[in-house]
Amino acid sequence: MSYGSNSLATIQCSGVQFHSIQAVLFDKDGTLADSQAFLRNVGQKRARLIDAQIPGVQEPLLMAFGFTGPELNPAGLLAIGTRLENEVAAAAYVAETGRDWVESLHLVRSAFVEADKVLQRKADSTPLFEGVRETVQMLATAGIKVGIVSADTTENVRDFVDRYDLGDWIQVGRGIDQGPGKPDPTVLYQACAEFGVPPETVLVVGDTTADIEMAKAARAAGCVAVTWGWTSPDQLSRADAVIARLAEIQILKRS
Repeated sequence: MSYGSNSLATIQCSGVQFHSIQAVLFDKDGTLADSQAFLRNVGQKRARLIDAQIPGVQEPLLMAFGFTGPELNPAGLLAIGTRLENEVAAAAYVAETGRDWVESLHLVRSAFVEADKVLQRKADSTPLFEGVRETVQMLATAGIKVGIVSADTTENVRDFVDRYDLGDWIQVGRGIDQGPGKPDPTVLYQACAEFGVPPETVLVVGDTTADIEMAKAARAAGCVAVTWGWTSPDQLSRADAVIARLAEIQILKRS
């Protein structure tokens, strides 16, 4: 499939218009992928595995990950933090028991790897939300560049794209393997460089305050917040537009 290299579009979302758009960057978990149940399972499994070696740390770890009882905070560490950020936070709790830092990191990373082995392939457990395929196809076939920027690993992002056959439309899929996570705009800048477009022509679509703040830090064309994830609408008030369905993303004109 071929794409127009210099297409500019006016995109409307919930009555708000964004002009001269060349690319749309989507968050993955909570925006394209229904990942809440998977994240709860992986957080609980990691905490149990670490607690098996360091008894007594399970509850503090769950709180650090963002659990409030059985519920998971959509703005918490597990939901929006990178894998490295989660490893470092967990290792800090292990280090509080008197273990050396290197030993603490090794123990935590081993537990995370073991949890990965026990749980199902993430892409299989994080299905597409309604309208994802139709929306990314509509944007791409109109000549708008489409990508994913996620706090997940790049490997998991690419696996998600492959699992749901989105590769014909999603040209860039970036996670955060090293360096700072959202809301730092580094991953957005990397995607823009890969696209060959400036940030001010990019529209960001996400479900958390981290996505909103990342877009603003990068001086992107705008940020559209979605409400079908698990973040309450009042937490998304700084977004330029808020939508309840992907079908609300509409192309008004192209040039």
